[in-house]
Amino acid sequence: MVKIIGITGGIASGKSTVTDFLRQQGYRVIDADQAVHELQEPGGRLYQALVEAFGPTVLQEDGHLDRPKLGALIFGHPDRLAQSSQLQNAIIREELARQRDQLAQSEEFFFMDIPLLFEQGYEAWFDQVWLVDVSEETQLSRLMARNALSRSEAEKRIAAQLSLQEKRKRANLLIDNNGSLEATRQQVCDALQKLERR
Repeated sequence: MVKIIGITGGIASGKSTVTDFLRQQGYRVIDADQAVHELQEPGGRLYQALVEAFGPTVLQEDGHLDRPKLGALIFGHPDRLAQSSQLQNAIIREELARQRDQLAQSEEFFFMDIPLLFEQGYEAWFDQVWLVDVSEETQLSRLMARNALSRSEAEKRIAAQLSLQEKRKRANLLIDNNGSLEATRQQVCDALQKLERR
C-alpha cells in the first residue's frame, strides 16, 4: 500500500530545506510550486486563465507572467485574491492529482510539498502531514530578507495564510527549523526511520 506524506509550512519556513534533503536521500517529492510555475508558463493552463481574468497587465514585455505584479494586484484585495485562488486551485488540484496518481504506480512512499495544504483542504490525500515549523519572528525576518519586502508587506503575505499556530494543531509531525541545518536534517532522518519501520 503506497504511503503519501504531505509537507507544508508557512511562507519562508524552510520547506525547500527539507524537500532538498529528502531528494538527496533518494525520495521522490512532488513540488506544488514547481507545478504552478510550469502551469504559469506561456501557453500553460494557469497562464491562460490568469490573463483572461486579469488582462494583459499581468504580463511582462516578453509575454511571461509578471509574478510580482500579479502578487501586488491580489494581496491585500480580498475579492481579487478570492477570484485568483478559486481560478488557480481547480487547475492546480487536477495537475497535482495527475502527478500523485502517476507516482503511486511506482513508489512505495513519496512526498508532496504543498504550501497551502491546509488552506486548500488537501489533508485527505495524505497518510501523514509534516509541518516545517519556525517561530513567527523567524518567519517574518526570513521572508523580508528573501523577497526584499518591507515589514508590513511581509506581514500581509503571512496573514493571507492560515497561522502557524493553527497548522501546528493539524499536523502529524513538527519539524523545528529554527536551529541549524544539521538539527533540521536529524529530525527528518528520525521521521524517515519511523516511517520505514511501519
